[in-house]
Amino acid sequence: MELFPTKRLKTKEVGNLGEQIAAKYYKDHGFRVLEMNYLRKWGEIDVIAEKSGKVYFIEVKTVSYETKYDLDQAVADKIWRPEERVDDFKLKKLSRVIDTWLKDKNWTGEWQIDVAAVRIVPHETFATIKIIPNVVLE
Repeated sequence: MELFPTKRLKTKEVGNLGEQIAAKYYKDHGFRVLEMNYLRKWGEIDVIAEKSGKVYFIEVKTVSYETKYDLDQAVADKIWRPEERVDDFKLKKLSRVIDTWLKDKNWTGEWQIDVAAVRIVPHETFATIKIIPNVVLE
């Protein structure tokens, strides 16, 4: 899959592209990506990475814009922030999948949940990413 194809992206493609961008971001910052799209019947973890003996479960939320101007306007107006789609229900669902991964891998070390909010403009080959680290389950 090209990183920025020329045609309008479908929702699944937007999500996949956001996950690729998030994984690259973490790799570029010294993380080792352990898994992508860890899927169980009860949910999915988008990216699982490790750094300095700590595991990071990364929930990626991506939104696509037609132009960089549209993206800039959305940011300025504080509308449609992708990270807002990670609500308590989503975190509880994610928690169940994380518990499964921890048991599957016999992991007893440190871990945390990060949210990666990705905004893309495919036609202009542009993306931004905002990391919200250590999201806490309430």
